[in-house]
Amino acid sequence: MKRAGPLSFALAPVLITAAVWLAASGHAPDDGKGGTASAARSRAADGAERTADDGTVAAPSAGLAARDKKELAQRIVASAENSTLNWREAYGYIEDIGDGQGYTAGLIGFCTGTHDLLTLVERYTEAHPGNRLARYLPALREVDGTDSHEGLDPGFPAAWRHEAGLAAFREAQDSERDRVYFDPAVRQARLDGLGTLGQFVYYDAMVLHGPGTGDHGFHGLRERAVREAAPPSGGGDETTYLGTFLDIRRAAMKSEDPDRDTTRIDTAQRRFLREGNLGLRTPLEWKVYGETYRVP
Repeated sequence: MKRAGPLSFALAPVLITAAVWLAASGHAPDDGKGGTASAARSRAADGAERTADDGTVAAPSAGLAARDKKELAQRIVASAENSTLNWREAYGYIEDIGDGQGYTAGLIGFCTGTHDLLTLVERYTEAHPGNRLARYLPALREVDGTDSHEGLDPGFPAAWRHEAGLAAFREAQDSERDRVYFDPAVRQARLDGLGTLGQFVYYDAMVLHGPGTGDHGFHGLRERAVREAAPPSGGGDETTYLGTFLDIRRAAMKSEDPDRDTTRIDTAQRRFLREGNLGLRTPLEWKVYGETYRVP
């Protein structure tokens, strides 16, 4: 789902493009995030698969979902996505970064080639039919799953930036981020018995790899981690499990591109884990792409 690196680093290798996706159905287009569009959206439809176990999960306001921790999570992700702590700067961002996913845009790096941008515009248009992006829906459906700009140029980027100036579209981006990425990641982390840091680790993985079930999708990576180390819900040690999950994530990123930057893991999340900060308590200090960030 996401951009290949921070905006200020002119395409430094990092963010979102799980290059390998598994066809969970025989007809659905790839979502570009480790699974097919249908698989990703089916999870998105209800925020991830809710189970009877949800009743045993901590209250929604706990952990990473607490207001201050959720804000912190967006800031840490933005340091890797945009080389800034001001994550709200990204609403109007739109660019083709040459990663094969078409246009990457907005708060969480929605892509014209990975279905999530199309879903966002469809849902936004249902609520706001007169918006400037609505006219591009036929073209967005045609290019979905490709890197094509056919029917989008030259006006789509300007239309995106215009809508991003409106509170309604910013709210739509927030809502889609939560529905597809944040809420499912936090819910799964709670089911696995993980604290605030573990919930963030899952969220960042969901952002980078997408919610797919393939080898490079979030759920595929988690399944491999659970086979190698039991999560706390299965009687395992939380630090050991998170270390294993990060190892698997890093290996997946490097398998796509041996030169890919993995500092979002190596000098950020791994640092928090090494310091024993399972509650993701502030103050925090970390590095991404060699740049140091601090939150008091």
